Amino acid sequence: MTRLSAATLASLPASVRRPAYDRAGLKPGIVHLGLGAFTRAHMCEFTDDALEREFGAWGIVGASLQRPDQRDRLKPQDGLYTFLKRAPAGPELRVIGAVLDVLVAPESPQALVARLAAPETKIVSLTVTEKGYCHDPATGRLRADHPDIVHDLANPAAPRSAVGLIVAGLAARKAAGLGPFTALCCDNLPSNGHVLAGLVRDFAALRDDKLAAWIEANGAFPSTMVDRIVPATTDADIAEVAGLLGLDDAAPVIGEPFRQWAVEDVFAAGRPRWHEVGAQMVSEVAPFEFMKLRMLNGAHSSLAYLGYLAGHETVAAASGDPVFARFLQGLWSEIIPAVPAPQGVDLKTYAGDLLARFQNPAIRHRTWQIAMDGSQKLPQRLLGTIRERLKAGAPIDHLALGVAAWMGYVTGTDEKGQPIDVRDPLAAEFALRAKALGRDAVALSTALFGIGAIFGDDLPREERFTRAVAAHLDSLFQKGAKATAAALD
Repeated sequence: MTRLSAATLASLPASVRRPAYDRAGLKPGIVHLGLGAFTRAHMCEFTDDALEREFGAWGIVGASLQRPDQRDRLKPQDGLYTFLKRAPAGPELRVIGAVLDVLVAPESPQALVARLAAPETKIVSLTVTEKGYCHDPATGRLRADHPDIVHDLANPAAPRSAVGLIVAGLAARKAAGLGPFTALCCDNLPSNGHVLAGLVRDFAALRDDKLAAWIEANGAFPSTMVDRIVPATTDADIAEVAGLLGLDDAAPVIGEPFRQWAVEDVFAAGRPRWHEVGAQMVSEVAPFEFMKLRMLNGAHSSLAYLGYLAGHETVAAASGDPVFARFLQGLWSEIIPAVPAPQGVDLKTYAGDLLARFQNPAIRHRTWQIAMDGSQKLPQRLLGTIRERLKAGAPIDHLALGVAAWMGYVTGTDEKGQPIDVRDPLAAEFALRAKALGRDAVALSTALFGIGAIFGDDLPREERFTRAVAAHLDSLFQKGAKATAAALD
């Protein structure tokens, strides 16, 4: 079958939406580090919409920081790819045109730094996941001993970390007499723009105090809140898209119709007209970010661990199980009192909307995918809420079960005795502790509580928390996830 490309775009069925602007005249203005599925289903679509509203030099150059896979898929397609929206009423297809090129950092970090330093680059956005920031999640500070940071300090012209690349690009712009680009973090980190600004300044100060001062005085690091469910693309999805297009597409993305993007409107060198196509340009992102992090992400992670242990492959299947749907309602009843509502938002209504989104049968969001990198996610998604509930003397039963389910998951064995492919920076450490302690819930939970990067120094001393988690973990081992969740009713 013929491949999707600029040359074959005109042959698409009339039902497939395609770029409604002169793509041949599009110039780059944005570099995105970590061009994964989420960005291509979120920021790239917002940018396509903005280009249709008002055309400008806002094309996107993607950058893969580890592997050439994305470049190899998109290059033969001239950067084009299909976004398949899975709505309950049926699929909707759209070809996104905003991506112009994809660079591969390990192949030529100098080429990527040159693109960051180019005068036409106005925004450098990034989605590199929590672990890509080389920081301590508990403190938000740069880990100067991180291998990538050590490498980048020794090789400033050939960095491999996102932070090192950003600083290298800013240093080159300063040396050339140019102003800074806006560094736009779109990862699920609390106060992500402020965190990124601190990491960049920390790294810059290790290189050059004057560079750090220049970034402090001139840099722009807006915080953002992003929201859209984007499952990993499967071989079946690729085949479905090919059937609907009549063309092969090696890089389609799948997502739900819902999307949300709140962005602090602080940019150093302009931006697309995202505000005219649904983005919320605000002075304070924190209330939206906080609501999403605790209510959506906290519930997603808890459901992923419980659902996976119970044998549910997808979020829709897990949340469609009445036992786990009731668990989510109980979880949100514990979370909502610890969440200040953003202006105009009713949190109970928001929780109902979340459940409906989770239960969308057209979305196959795998529990295994959400369960990845839990050691990086747990502190932000669940543990902050737990700390506040403990301080208030409020119940934490559902929250504690979410933590216990994570512990059960990272042992690496499911309820049927089958191995779990645990993807986490600390997976090897988890495996060692699980092998040594087996299914002794008290011993295992105590060992995991001892990982300070996750639980800090305070939570292991909170007996109400540690006892609840150990009891739930024991129940998970003895009775399974569904029976343990049902016992909370």
